[in-house]
Amino acid sequence: MLTISQAVERVVKVKPFIVESLTDGLINISSLARNIAPTVSQMTGKEIKSGAIIMALNRLVPHLANAESRFNKSMLSMLEDIIVRSNLTDFTFKNSQTLFNANTKLMEELNGNTTFYTMVRGVFESTLVVGSDVVKIVEKHFGGEECTFRNDNLSAITLKLPVGNVQAVGFYYQIMKFIAWEGINVKEVISTTNEFTIVVSDEDVDRAFALLKKLKNSQRNNSNLFLPLTF
Repeated sequence: MLTISQAVERVVKVKPFIVESLTDGLINISSLARNIAPTVSQMTGKEIKSGAIIMALNRLVPHLANAESRFNKSMLSMLEDIIVRSNLTDFTFKNSQTLFNANTKLMEELNGNTTFYTMVRGVFESTLVVGSDVVKIVEKHFGGEECTFRNDNLSAITLKLPVGNVQAVGFYYQIMKFIAWEGINVKEVISTTNEFTIVVSDEDVDRAFALLKKLKNSQRNNSNLFLPLTF
């Protein structure tokens, strides 16, 4: 069976939001101890009182703060290129038996074109984001499809991610929380294994780009991310 300290650490470490709030001093440790007491008791095989969990949490917090700081700085400092593409249009189509064929024809016509293009298929709908210069081509091939949403005047910011990011719990959260705190509305999120793209309104792209660039540089230079942004 696990010790109290081991059980508390396992419970907390799988919850990146709790880890961050603990290290920032935003969580009432007594309340957290009462909340996780049943889980800790089950993991240790005996009834554990909140007082023992509080002691374990107080010992754990400094270790978590150092570990989280090292991890975040290491991963975020390895962010590579930041690429911005503007003048984009976002379409959402209801999935149908003919949607795949429409997309195939679009890809064939765009072959060799350097315009922005990405399509994500969901369970009930698919989203297509393209450069506004090829909207007429999209309308030609998708004219028979049911378009449930369209948004123009968008921009995409793509981050090249460090290898190993898929094993890092909460890595995307570390990026997205700064975007949210700045009050920037993310229209779409597109990702591959080592690329992460957010789609925002043209009016927000300058702020979002400046924030992500500052996030990247702050980890490399060990500086304060929350200094005022200047444009």
